[in-house]
Amino acid sequence: MSARGILFVHAHPDDETVGTGATLAHYAARPDVRLTVVTCTLGEEGEIRVPALAGLAADRADQLGGYRYWEYRQATAALGVADTHFLGGVGRWRDSGMMGTPANDHPRAFWGAGPDEAAPDLVAVVRDRRPEVLVTYDPEGFYGHPDHIQAHRVAMRAAELAADPRWRPDLGEAHEIRKIYWTTMPRSLIEAQFEAFTDAPDNPFAGAASVDDLPFGVPDEDIDARVSADADAAARKRAALAAYATQIAPGDWLDMLGDKLGEDALAEHYRLVKGERGPGDGPHGWETDLLA
Repeated sequence: MSARGILFVHAHPDDETVGTGATLAHYAARPDVRLTVVTCTLGEEGEIRVPALAGLAADRADQLGGYRYWEYRQATAALGVADTHFLGGVGRWRDSGMMGTPANDHPRAFWGAGPDEAAPDLVAVVRDRRPEVLVTYDPEGFYGHPDHIQAHRVAMRAAELAADPRWRPDLGEAHEIRKIYWTTMPRSLIEAQFEAFTDAPDNPFAGAASVDDLPFGVPDEDIDARVSADADAAARKRAALAAYATQIAPGDWLDMLGDKLGEDALAEHYRLVKGERGPGDGPHGWETDLLA
């Protein structure tokens, strides 16, 4: 039986690990699955958590993207992901920075690309790998980062175009993706993290007085799938997180997540927005296999 494909579309190096690392490790270990990760930028505008590397920043040497590319290679190798692709080629699109910053206006900023301008390269990937499942962000990019929003737009447009046999047959034979998922978090997990990390030095919920103030997450009953982190997947996700030294320092909340809340907190959750939901378990009937 031929391998079944899953395609993940992410915005920056480390997003694949932070948001879906356990899922990637799980499917990378399955010989019956063909796994592909597409990343849209090099993350040039990211924060630098290593003081000795501060000179790589965008407003200084502007070399962070190249360094994060190296981190990405270490992280994806730790997860077991062999098939990776940068949208349009390495360095084609630049990290746009946070919403409303000058980086949004850079000539190569991913935020400034029209979906139809950036989508053809992804269409070619879809038609070549022929995945059954696509995983990307929701329309708000999970938490509002311009590149996450743009990755959603480009991924959804590429899925539409790839299925149209009349559109750019030079990019390969048309292929329709069977299921599409958006990453998310259940309310119960957000509440646990909020309580555990409100006092952390790098508090991810800074500025929020309560969970109600956060712009992401959905009620548990609105989740469709959960991919748990078994011992191997959890270890691989931890190793991949450690590879991103510029972004995640020892003792940061992401580094401590499993220690504080248990390996179960490393599980990842999804909403199904196209396709038929497969069998599940637990109180909400969540799928445990995105290929179900």
